[in-house]
Amino acid sequence: MSGTSEMKQDKTLYFILIGVIVAAGISQGMLLPVLAIFLERMGVSSGMNGMNAAALYIGSFGMTLAAERILGKVGFKKLIAAGLVLVMLSLMVFPLFPSVGLWFVLRILVGVGDSALHYASQLWVLMMSTSRNRGRSISIYGMSYGLGFSMGPLGINLLNFGNHVPFFGLAVLFAVLLVIVLIRMPDVRPERQASGDAPGRGRYMKSYALAWYALLPAFLYGYMEAGINSNFPVYGLRSGFSLEQISSLLPFVGIGGLLLQLPLGIWSDRFGRKKILMTAGITGGVCFMLIPFAGTSYWPVLILLTIAGGMVGSFFSLGLAYAADILPRTLLPAANVVAAFHFNIGSILGPNVGGAAMQTGWISGVFIVMGLLYILFACSSLWFKRGSNPG
Repeated sequence: MSGTSEMKQDKTLYFILIGVIVAAGISQGMLLPVLAIFLERMGVSSGMNGMNAAALYIGSFGMTLAAERILGKVGFKKLIAAGLVLVMLSLMVFPLFPSVGLWFVLRILVGVGDSALHYASQLWVLMMSTSRNRGRSISIYGMSYGLGFSMGPLGINLLNFGNHVPFFGLAVLFAVLLVIVLIRMPDVRPERQASGDAPGRGRYMKSYALAWYALLPAFLYGYMEAGINSNFPVYGLRSGFSLEQISSLLPFVGIGGLLLQLPLGIWSDRFGRKKILMTAGITGGVCFMLIPFAGTSYWPVLILLTIAGGMVGSFFSLGLAYAADILPRTLLPAANVVAAFHFNIGSILGPNVGGAAMQTGWISGVFIVMGLLYILFACSSLWFKRGSNPG
């Protein structure tokens, strides 16, 4: 990667990237529950509510199709700056025009912007890390996003000061970051693909064939993240929780991820990422399936959400780290794209499957299906036999 030595030595750049990822996490963590509450109050069905939430990930999915090519042409700085601008402008429009159709379009634009931010930053982290510290490095990245995502639902409380306050406040944060990125971030581009590498689609297929198990956690993380944040407010309201209880419970999924993100990353460096992913998947899946049985008991639900979030909150980052262990460095950009595909597919399905389940009257299905998916993932490890290839 041209200019990587400059990037690696510049600690300021590292903290800028961390700030960008925190902001991206806040935007997703806030928009999902806040808009879900607005749509529920507007009388929109839970199924349509979930479909509207999935628009964010449709935009992210579309951006993923072109992310690698765009990054190669414009570089890290311009791609990150464009993502910040797109999200910032979209945030300012949301409260001005309360329209279900327009919100669908705006969510697509936010998804495009957030996808640009994620792709550029997480690829940089992967390329700079080694097999010895990869789990720790990618976990710090994941913690940064998790911190932002867990802070996002707190925007529900800002609605007391006006429906526009959460959106405009976050737009100001993006504006500040944009100025910092334009002033301090070096203009760096990834190296061009070597002539001997597999071309186009072949690179994606090869990375998937070699590391499919390591790329599945991205799907599960997207399913959980989008499903919880868009469906839980509706689940909570229909189960009997108050808005204050919902806004205080939601962050604990992210808080659990923050608490265990770094320990799980370090343990994966020591004991192997496959074992950690299997153990975390089973534990998190069981906790999700127990939530409906806790009813409206606040503390049991809080504890279960925290444990479940702690176990599976590292799935995206640990999966990428595991893929980087297995794959040659030339396939990492392609693997990053495949992981983003999986994340977006999961994020689209999560709100829709949960919303459809609640619409049929199976409210507990939100968590039962989610838990089963994590347990099935752990069991599928029996069919993945490839070893690591550190480097």
